Amino acid sequence: MATITIGGNEISTSGTLPAVGTQAPDFKLKKTDLSEASLKDYKGKRVIMNIFPSIDTDVCATSVKNFNTRATQLDNTAVLCISRDTPFAQKRFTSDEELENVENLSDVIEGSFGADYGLTMTSGPLAGFHSRAVVVLDEEGKVIYNEQVAEIADEPNYLEALKTLL
Repeated sequence: MATITIGGNEISTSGTLPAVGTQAPDFKLKKTDLSEASLKDYKGKRVIMNIFPSIDTDVCATSVKNFNTRATQLDNTAVLCISRDTPFAQKRFTSDEELENVENLSDVIEGSFGADYGLTMTSGPLAGFHSRAVVVLDEEGKVIYNEQVAEIADEPNYLEALKTLL
């Protein structure tokens, strides 16, 4: 389990992120059109997983916009923004913000992605939501970068995550 903070108060997650060098766990998540996505759908592409509690918070919204801006110049790379938000809320956000280079995926139905990736917050006011994290995969689904953001209100280190793909 990882220990992170919300406003300086310690909380726990359900586990730890998949280690660098390991195969990422498969997943089944909902797209904004309610179809299903799995890790297999991205085989042959590099994948950036931008994981966060909710699209309806300022830090999360900024995070998605920042990854969208930085990812436009990456070839053969899928940017997946993953949260427990409904697909409807995710679709509204990307439409309102005119984001075209990210794909929102929802773990709202089962929460199994959060459990499998060890990032479901198990205590504190956001218990049940995903912690803020970034996981980067190579074309075969192997983890080449991971970051569990220590303070939920902080943004991930985009530059370090993106360096692994340059």
